[in-house]
Amino acid sequence: MKENLILSLLTLSLTMYASTEPKVIDISYNTHSSVVSYGVARLSDHLKTSGYDINEHVKPTPSRKGIFIITPDDQLSHPEKIVLSEHVADIACEGYKIVQEGEIIYIIGKTDRGCLYGTMDLLEQLGAASDFSKVQERLVNPAFSFRAIKFNLPWHPYREGPHNDLHIETCRDVKFWEAFLDMMVINRFNALTMWSTHVFPYMIRAENYPDATPFSGEELQEWQKFWKILFRMARERGIGTYLVNWNIVVSPEFASAYGAKVHDDRSDLVKKYTRESVTQLINEYDDITGLGVTLADWMGNWGDDQMTPVEREEWIEDTFVEGMKQADRKIKFIHRAVLAGDPLEMRKVIDRADLPDRAIVEVKFNWSHGHSTPNLSITHSNDEGTIMRGFWDPRPVNYFIAWMVRNEDFFVLRWGDPEFIREHIRLNHHSYVDGYFVGSEGYIPARDYSHKETPHKTWEYAFQKQWLFYHLWGRLLYNPDATDEILAGALELRYPDVNSIRLLKANSLASKVPLHLASFYKATWDFTLYSEGFLAPRTIGYDDEKSPFISLEELIRHETLDARYMNIVDFSRMRQDGLPIDNDLITPLELAGQLEDDCIRAMKLISDLRASARDLTLDSELDDLETWCHLGFYFAEKLRAGVALESYRCSGEGELKEDAVDHLQNCVSHWEDVIRMTSFRYQPMPYVGIGHKNQRWSDFKTFHWEHFRNEVQADLDYVKNLED
Repeated sequence: MKENLILSLLTLSLTMYASTEPKVIDISYNTHSSVVSYGVARLSDHLKTSGYDINEHVKPTPSRKGIFIITPDDQLSHPEKIVLSEHVADIACEGYKIVQEGEIIYIIGKTDRGCLYGTMDLLEQLGAASDFSKVQERLVNPAFSFRAIKFNLPWHPYREGPHNDLHIETCRDVKFWEAFLDMMVINRFNALTMWSTHVFPYMIRAENYPDATPFSGEELQEWQKFWKILFRMARERGIGTYLVNWNIVVSPEFASAYGAKVHDDRSDLVKKYTRESVTQLINEYDDITGLGVTLADWMGNWGDDQMTPVEREEWIEDTFVEGMKQADRKIKFIHRAVLAGDPLEMRKVIDRADLPDRAIVEVKFNWSHGHSTPNLSITHSNDEGTIMRGFWDPRPVNYFIAWMVRNEDFFVLRWGDPEFIREHIRLNHHSYVDGYFVGSEGYIPARDYSHKETPHKTWEYAFQKQWLFYHLWGRLLYNPDATDEILAGALELRYPDVNSIRLLKANSLASKVPLHLASFYKATWDFTLYSEGFLAPRTIGYDDEKSPFISLEELIRHETLDARYMNIVDFSRMRQDGLPIDNDLITPLELAGQLEDDCIRAMKLISDLRASARDLTLDSELDDLETWCHLGFYFAEKLRAGVALESYRCSGEGELKEDAVDHLQNCVSHWEDVIRMTSFRYQPMPYVGIGHKNQRWSDFKTFHWEHFRNEVQADLDYVKNLED
């Protein structure tokens, strides 16, 4: 007994001693690389929270244990050269490999960015407990070289209005940008594209046109300090920065001082000012990566004085391209395909531009509503939306296509469907495609102005609330082979008390609702559809001229975007006539069934997840998913009501009219559920179309689902009152 007691005390003493013994990790890396240093700082901070002491070494310090981060350009000692030569051949640019040799973990990359991503991978594999036994060897190469976020700036904005002005202060705060850039690194985005109609006056005082800038010397210095900090922070994180301009636009101050029009002034004066501003901006900002042009708005697109494709390209060449050539250094170039009209003319401009790297040619995927079908159905062009094959056939050599997947369809509810993103990449990763843009035109993910100040609001910025959107798009653009288990790791870190795979699946199922609506209800430019609101403020088809809400008649008569979907009129008439329907087509009733099935499955998962949820933020996320489900149930019942009503018109059978009434009564119930799930969390918010020159509905100033309760009831009353 006594001997056992002594042994127990000795064991306890040794255990306590072992637990207090410092844990030391050596990290060897190129300290001269700001990109790798950023990753090491994040890794070190993570390890320190688990009680590790960190010794950082400049290569080629030999080490028998620890973490060694290397690229082929690093000066290495003999053992590390052997390791590198064995593993580097199959690593692509920005790719990485994690290798374990004894007690050393090697992170090997072709570039500093690759080393950064490998370091972030290791950090994530270690988990909250920094458990090195969980680390797995892996090779990961990026699917696309260009993985960009589209971010519209709130100054000199393309979409003016209260929804824009709410962000001005936030977007001048470097704290916001630090958080946003950190998010981009975590999710493997490598390009931040910032869009403004005319940003030059906020960045430079043009040497020959000083009055174009409205700021005092001190004010301009503050602006310049802001930009330089932003560009430096991005460079240190391996993120390229691009400014995208809307063509023939000058500041009101320039127009007043020098006698010009603000828009579409094709004079030599405006050409010279634009060209010199491009050169001066490049020379004054060493860290900016590239510039872009849109080749669309304010280039004579409408009316009798339209610019030809040749004239548009000549203007771009005389201003932006020539200004880039005259600068002290080479930068990258984004040329949008929107409204270009003649791919051959664009190719000539890029050929003559003498760029240091391949140009990036942006093409809008399914116009402004990329979150629809993964099948390319339309692009933004001036030939009735047909696919402009000339941009990629023959295959380009000195540029590549980057799809623009716009989101004008959900600004409030969270979204995350990895199945859609994987399928999008699988169908559209052609040999001429090497990039994606993801983002919105009117929505800025800075200040969260929609959510009420409740305990559930635990985030500071809008993008932090919508973190899963960026997580899934960024990670899958980098590695489309990332499994649900890998993607769900981020969910597990946030919510360790719930089943992360089931939570990811609930997101995927619920997030299919807006995709189906945008695939069924064809839309083109921004305001022709707003899926989460079931709105079409500027419809492109049949218009009942009653409100921006998509009424039953508008749903019945509208054309579909994806050719696989049948609209209600065609389906009802073919069925009435007894005509065969291709099995590959998706009928409105099949779509309704799919919507209902997905949402029922999602609701079951949501119910199970709520039972184990111990987090206010998770409650908020589940509330958004449940809201999507009620919108899905509403959409399914409205499709069934539309089929019943159109079939009644074809056959005259009164029972079909009653069926339509029954389905619309269900619609009213489901819409009330949407209001119930959102009224206590979300406040009326300015819609992004407010203030637009084509704004149609003068009383549509703020959005909330509750505002359209009467329209939902109106569908029911309309059918009830139809004469037999």
